[in-house]
Amino acid sequence: MSKRSTVLAAVTADVVAVIVFCAIGRRSHAEGVTLDGVAQTAWPFLTGTLVGWLAARGWQRPTAITPTGLIIWVCTVAIGMVLRKATAAGTAFSFVVVASLTTAILLLGWRAGATLLTRG
Repeated sequence: MSKRSTVLAAVTADVVAVIVFCAIGRRSHAEGVTLDGVAQTAWPFLTGTLVGWLAARGWQRPTAITPTGLIIWVCTVAIGMVLRKATAAGTAFSFVVVASLTTAILLLGWRAGATLLTRG
């Protein structure tokens, strides 16, 4: 796989991970899993993911758990929560904890799987 393909696959995996997180959250709170609803929930976190990619220079080591994955994960949660707070969306402590754990599993988990597959 070319470097460009790897970067594109990694960006796609991160975007899908954030969208899955948001869709599951909406479903668990009976908010409806519509395109518009998921987009409204996801945009703050996707903005954080983009900032994380830029901060980590994710294109250099897109599948690395550290530092790339950790920086992207922290930015996804931190910026996502700041933007949610700024737009009067919920940022209850329990939500921050659940969002942090879930996005860690999703954003770092696929990288762990990729690392295992390439070592084998």
